[in-house]
Parts: sequence; structure tokens; C-alpha cells
Amino acid sequence: MSEMPKLKDALLDITDKVATLTFNRDDVRNALTGTNLIDDIIDTLDWVEHTSNAHVLVITGAGKGFSSGGNVKDMHERTGMFSGNVEDIAAAYKATIQRIPLKMSQISFPVIAAINGAAVGAGFDLTAMCDIRIASTYAKFGENFVNIGLIPGDGGAYFLQRIVGYQRASELTFTGRLFEADEAKEIGYVLDVVEPEELLVRAAELAAQIASKPAYQVRQSKLLMRKAQVMNLPDFLDLSALVQGTCHHTEDHKEAVAAFVEKRSPNFN
Repeated sequence: MSEMPKLKDALLDITDKVATLTFNRDDVRNALTGTNLIDDIIDTLDWVEHTSNAHVLVITGAGKGFSSGGNVKDMHERTGMFSGNVEDIAAAYKATIQRIPLKMSQISFPVIAAINGAAVGAGFDLTAMCDIRIASTYAKFGENFVNIGLIPGDGGAYFLQRIVGYQRASELTFTGRLFEADEAKEIGYVLDVVEPEELLVRAAELAAQIASKPAYQVRQSKLLMRKAQVMNLPDFLDLSALVQGTCHHTEDHKEAVAAFVEKRSPNFN
């Protein structure tokens, strides 16, 4: 799969093995529902997973916000995925927004969220599904479903507590309060906070550093980190030993060891 996907509401760029997906619906604050952004996200994740042209994905938003999540106007009018009876709405969630956490949990490559502005609701939860988060000083966050009489129907309750712990995740979810980028860093939700003009530069630098490493080893490292959250230690160590044995037989490992001994920079495949 070498041909880049044709996106409708987002832009996709690739530079030196780093793909950047930019949500391009500032008119609705990059809402995930009521736009084509869900399909754009899924198509991009599928493409990066199967191409050799990109090793890392950066996700960001154009305009003032990262993503407002669900379209509240559609909720008010009970249209689209928010129409019908209980079973209809449940089926719509499974067929639309819940495709994102399922796909994000399956991909093997690193994903960095470059959060340019407000990331609330499902937009906030999308950032929680990423491996690394970098925020602009303009960024605001909120697991604010309770404020409109909802719960995190996209899987946010699964991801958030794995980042900030159960107690903090409970407080943020039960109160639905908004919080600023500095607090997000203080509680360990984001890795770094930078000025708006530095956001994509910082994300690109980090992505490039990751992309310069052996792709197989990076992907297997991500796999092991995800597996560690659900496996017991003996089974996890068995898996780690098997993966390590495989790594020892890769050309990139041999090249890295040779470069170390010869005191030069490695040239990875």
C-alpha cells in the first residue's frame, strides 16, 4: 500500500518517514462526528501501517482547536449517529467513533499528538489513544461528557486512567472540568508544552528522532509496552525473549552493533 489515501476533511503530508495528519474542519472545530474525519483517521492509520514510506505519525489540527469531539448541534437536533432508539445509537457508535480506539489499539507504529488548541470530549480521548502528547500553550483539555449528560462512549474511560491513574482520571471524568496545558503536563498527561509556533517543530523533531531508529524494533517495543498492560509477568517475559531473539537476527541489529564497535553512525534499513 504505497499510494497515499485521498482524504476529504484532513490533510496528509510526509517528510523523511514522518507522516503528519492535519484535521482541516476548523468551521466545526474539527469535530469528529458529522464530518469525514473518522474515515480520514482510519484510512491514514491503515496506510501508515502498511507503507514503508512512513514510520511515525503526527496528528494535529488546523485552526483554533485540535478537535471538539462530537458535534453538539447534531446531538441537539438528534440527527446522524445521535438519532433513533437506544439500540440504533449504540450501533451507530460501534460503526463510527468506536472504530478509532479499536484501530489505534491495533497499529504498531508510534503516534504523536501535537495538540494545537482545545481537545475536548472525543477529541480529548483521541489524544489519550496516542503514544506521546505535546501541547501548545493554547491547548485546553476536557473529559467533559458528563457536562452534556453523556459518558465517554468512545473508550476514553479505558485510556485516560492508564495515563494519569485511576484517581485523577476519576476526578477529570466525574467533574467534566476543563484544564490548561500546564496542568496537563503537571499530571503527566502531556510530555511537553511549547509556544504555538514551536508545536509542529517540536513534534517533527521528536518524530524524526524516532523515525531514525530501526522501524521493526520501534514497532516491537510499542507492542511490548501495550502487552505489558494486560499480561502477567511470566507470559510477558516469554514474549519479550521471543521478540528479542528475532531482533538479534535482523540486519539492523547487526548494523547497529557494527557501527558501535567501529565508532560510526549506523545506516538502518
